[in-house]
Amino acid sequence: MDDFQIREEDRDFLKKISPTIGGRFFKIPDPKLSPRERERRRLAFRNERNLYRRKSSLSNENIISFFDKDVKFKVYSHEEWWSDKWDPLDFGAEYDFSGSFFEQFYELQLKVPRPPLINNKAENSPYCNFADGNKNCHMITSSNWNEDCYYGYLMVGNKDCMDCLWCSNSELLYECIDCRNCYNLKYSRNCENCSDGAFLLNCKGVKNCLMCVNLNNKEYYFLNKKVTSEEFEKLKKILDGSYRSYKKAQEKSQKFKKENPVRKSNNYASSENVLGDNIFNSRNIYFGFDVYDSEDCAYCHDGLKGRDCFDVCFFDGTELCYESTSLIGYGFRFTMFCRDSSELFYCDNCHSCKDCFACVGLRNKQYCILNKQYSWEEYEELVVRIIKHMSETGEWGEFFPIENSLFAYNETLADDYFPMEKVEVLSCGWKWKDREEKGFVESDYKIPDDIKDVDESICDEILSCEVSGENYKIIPEELKFYKRLKVPIPRLSPNQRNKERLMKRNPRKLWERNCDKCGERILTTYSPERSEKVYCEKCYLEDVYQKV
Repeated sequence: MDDFQIREEDRDFLKKISPTIGGRFFKIPDPKLSPRERERRRLAFRNERNLYRRKSSLSNENIISFFDKDVKFKVYSHEEWWSDKWDPLDFGAEYDFSGSFFEQFYELQLKVPRPPLINNKAENSPYCNFADGNKNCHMITSSNWNEDCYYGYLMVGNKDCMDCLWCSNSELLYECIDCRNCYNLKYSRNCENCSDGAFLLNCKGVKNCLMCVNLNNKEYYFLNKKVTSEEFEKLKKILDGSYRSYKKAQEKSQKFKKENPVRKSNNYASSENVLGDNIFNSRNIYFGFDVYDSEDCAYCHDGLKGRDCFDVCFFDGTELCYESTSLIGYGFRFTMFCRDSSELFYCDNCHSCKDCFACVGLRNKQYCILNKQYSWEEYEELVVRIIKHMSETGEWGEFFPIENSLFAYNETLADDYFPMEKVEVLSCGWKWKDREEKGFVESDYKIPDDIKDVDESICDEILSCEVSGENYKIIPEELKFYKRLKVPIPRLSPNQRNKERLMKRNPRKLWERNCDKCGERILTTYSPERSEKVYCEKCYLEDVYQKV
């Protein structure tokens, strides 16, 4: 088990977030697990990319779901789940003070029907998961308010983007990672306000640049050297749609990147008093990763617009929340997948609710416990008794145990960020799902080298991933995108492409090492044994502004 310290700021927050109910103050105790283990526990409840074909438990119609057909609970279609054809209160239960809270809650989870995916306010985007407000999108996850986007993860407010990871407010991006407010970029990382470029790294405000690193506010550059517009147009021919040309450009770009230093973290100047990585326009963030427009948060990742939140992930507009995942609202403690709600404790997939405890699948409800309706006085009295009981059993203040996840460990994001072997998972008492033998077909179709030589017939072909052997198809909208941007057909399956993008990002862990220029001690996501030249912020900025 990881050693960890509990700061005074952590205890102050726990006191602030602890509820007063019925005139009694119930302190949330110090966490028992390290921040990383708490993160693992939350991620073990989140299956994003493993989708299955199955039947609706209500209508028997064919649906796509992140629950396989062999689960122990009912799964309805999206329309059925949100309809008035069933009532979540029909599954209400009395609280049993002789039993475990978590066991009772798990029993309720197995009774209440589930939606097939978390895909709200979607328009023509049936294959998206953990998503809100997407239009004409396909296979994007943890992504909100995008249009005409495909095969992405953690995307917000984009249009016409494909194969991207943590990109926001951008258009016409392909194979980009951590790019914001960009237009027409390919194979680029950590860029902001850039346009019409490819193979860029850590650039800001650049236009018409290729294979550049650590440049700010430049135009017509190649390998960090100034070129004329005419020379640039000739150099752009490497982007003419040939797979061989792109591979050569990629190799040349990788070699050049290794010659340049990297900054200790990607926390931008618009942030103040932050520790972590990829923190933007935020202040007072401790141990945060991929956090936007937030303040006074700790141990958080993958979210925006958070205020006074600790141990939360995948959030969008939250305040005073603790140990929760996938949330929009106020005052959540120990919740999962709850939206537009407030003052919820130990709830799962509840929407537009207030003052509920241990509920599953409720909509527009208040004063409910285990999906049973109470008056305010009854609710307050019973919650006091339940918290006292949970304190005695050691359950109060703990997130749901991994063994109670509705998914197998290797179906979830926990396996992406904290991979384990089957024997390790089972020894912990957690679930494991053996993959079905899918019988991958070895494709005899030869993909043309140049995108201009590919016609619509490719959409009828079954392709084979060059790495995993997994079969995949090219959909018509995807082909149009490749032709528009003059990029070659990918030789890897969408799952493999996503996996390799994740591997390009640094882990959510901080190491001590010395700045490779001035020797100052720094905290960084680059481990000491890595070969990159890692600079402190001062040395990095000096290097950037010395570039011609």
